[in-house]
Amino acid sequence: MAEKEYDIIGLFPSPVYITRREMDLDLTEEKEIRDIINEGMGERKEITFVSNDMYIFDTRLYNLKEFCEKHIKIYVKEIITPKEKLDFYITQSWLNVITNNTTHYPKHYHANSIISGVFYISTKEGDSLLFYDDNVKVKERIGFNLLENNVWNSNMWSQDVDNNTLILFPSWLEHSAGIFSSNRISLAFNVFAKGLFGTKNTPSELIL
Repeated sequence: MAEKEYDIIGLFPSPVYITRREMDLDLTEEKEIRDIINEGMGERKEITFVSNDMYIFDTRLYNLKEFCEKHIKIYVKEIITPKEKLDFYITQSWLNVITNNTTHYPKHYHANSIISGVFYISTKEGDSLLFYDDNVKVKERIGFNLLENNVWNSNMWSQDVDNNTLILFPSWLEHSAGIFSSNRISLAFNVFAKGLFGTKNTPSELIL
């Protein structure tokens, strides 16, 4: 095979980290999920209900929290690579329950957060999470008819999801639930950090 005459590199990509928990929810976790739902869900956007408890990991689902924290550490080490020692921690965590089959959900990002995550508890085949290119307004100035969509030319990317999948991504990355089924349940959370930001003894220093 002839050697390629070119290279294609990804400049300034948006990292989307995907992993799976090998074990299903245990009986205690299943009960805690039911308890959270029974304690009350607030309606949002007519199709989604969000748990009244917005700090689930503070009091419940400790094993699942430990799994998420393990992969947050890998994300930070492999992607952010901070020079200073920072303590990344989960701030809010909440349950999402989708009640109707639909293909529409508003795109959004998570404010006051560095990393966001979603762990999928109950899904059906074909469920997905959509990510949106922040440069879409620039790219759409020239309209191409594309042979196929790929990670380089797409304005939106659909990531399939299934049970026990954890997805981590930068909180500024716009996203939405894609095609999804009724009774889809997921647990979402945000991550921030404590420690030294910026450069010591300069106007950029911030200690939290």
